[in-house]
Amino acid sequence: MLETSARLLRLLSLLQTHREWSGADLAGRLGVSARTVRRDVDRLRELGYPVNAGPGTGGGYRLGAGAELPPLLLDDDEAVAVAVGLRTAAGQGIEGIGESSVRALAKLEQVLPDRLRRRVSALNAFTVPMLRGPRAATVDPAVLTELAHLCRDAERLRFEYGDRSGAGGRTATGSLTRRTVEPHRLVCTERRWYLVAWDLDREDWRTFRVDRIAPKPPHGPRFTPRTPPADDLAAYVSRGVSTAVYPTHAVVRLLVPLTEAAERISPSAGVLQAETDGSCLLRTGAPSLDVMAIHILMTGLPFEVLEPAELVDSLRTARDRLDAALARAEGPGRRAGDGADRTPGTPSGSGAA
Repeated sequence: MLETSARLLRLLSLLQTHREWSGADLAGRLGVSARTVRRDVDRLRELGYPVNAGPGTGGGYRLGAGAELPPLLLDDDEAVAVAVGLRTAAGQGIEGIGESSVRALAKLEQVLPDRLRRRVSALNAFTVPMLRGPRAATVDPAVLTELAHLCRDAERLRFEYGDRSGAGGRTATGSLTRRTVEPHRLVCTERRWYLVAWDLDREDWRTFRVDRIAPKPPHGPRFTPRTPPADDLAAYVSRGVSTAVYPTHAVVRLLVPLTEAAERISPSAGVLQAETDGSCLLRTGAPSLDVMAIHILMTGLPFEVLEPAELVDSLRTARDRLDAALARAEGPGRRAGDGADRTPGTPSGSGAA
């Protein structure tokens, strides 16, 4: 009995990770006969899991949405609460759980009855989150789960993509391009979601911001997944969005441990690499060297410029401008009481940090 129960759980796990399985494939994975697979599928149906089967000998098995919620040890209200919580975590990019939320949400919504889907949609449509810090462009959780399904099932994705001035064709004011890609993985930072995919027209790997993607079904056909562009896709995306897209690049050594630097510098602002002496390297990009100088100074961390050498000149220029501003602020023409008790060398109006 224990062996049968374990096999049923394994069968259910396989059905959740693939769009469709042939009876022969399932039999091979489980090490049983095709007849046993049919019998186990019938047991899952008796338990309430909606397992659909294609007609004929070539038909396959797939897990579909049913009229009743399968026995997940959740009642209707609990299922709605879990779905809303997962959508909230996915849509806001909460650090550490965003990608797991999308995977779990994709599995849950696959078997969620229509009546519960409507309740989840209503709660999300009429809920306004209050977020800390600058608000990033919003991402539709339905788009996230759609992309997750296509990545999982290795199906081609067709979509409209907005440029920097617009968002995915829904409210875009800028230009749009039509794309057909082979989606590979979703990658999230603390504020944004990205899709790593093989662009069929450009014949190369590309990274797309999900908030600019407007899917245009029908999707498909299926494809054979390619070798990804990097083993560490998070670092790959970080390099792309923080460095490669800019005309000016720099490498600086931050004279603090990587853990301290990571508290100040997000993956979308630069790529960090630990060094053996307790310092770390920052590779980043900017529109110009002057902007780069300000960007590095704003980290508030001690640093050493490694490349390019021209960045040192930009830092000198920034220093000279600050010196001139301080000289004017501290000159004889300042108003009475302006910084009279200020510590020498402190900009007027700086306040307490």
